[in-house]
Amino acid sequence: GGWGPGERVVGLEETIMLRIYDVVLKMIAGLATVAEQIERRDSDLARQMRRAAASVALNTAEGMGNTAGHKRQRYQTALGSAREVMACVDVARALRYVTEVDAATVDHLDHVIATLVRLVRPRA
Repeated sequence: GGWGPGERVVGLEETIMLRIYDVVLKMIAGLATVAEQIERRDSDLARQMRRAAASVALNTAEGMGNTAGHKRQRYQTALGSAREVMACVDVARALRYVTEVDAATVDHLDHVIATLVRLVRPRA
């Protein structure tokens, strides 16, 4: 049997993005505890981290539905926001607002950044 009308093979990039979106949501869930700890000492930093984390999800989702040029812009924005989340975590650690961040959450954040870097890199 072949593909019926309206059915298509999902492209590699779409598959990657569907997977990475799930990882983004897991990252955000893991960051909720971190944000709560930060908020006790610095509500502005906690708010900024939450906004940046939400931006990763929103721009990733928006990019998934866009054409090539806009797709890359959305993924670039998501990447910048993911790096901002990482910086917020680093600052919170340096200021001793948090002592430990769940290893799985850090792994999710690293994975998201690495995937977005690959997607925004100009094709050779």
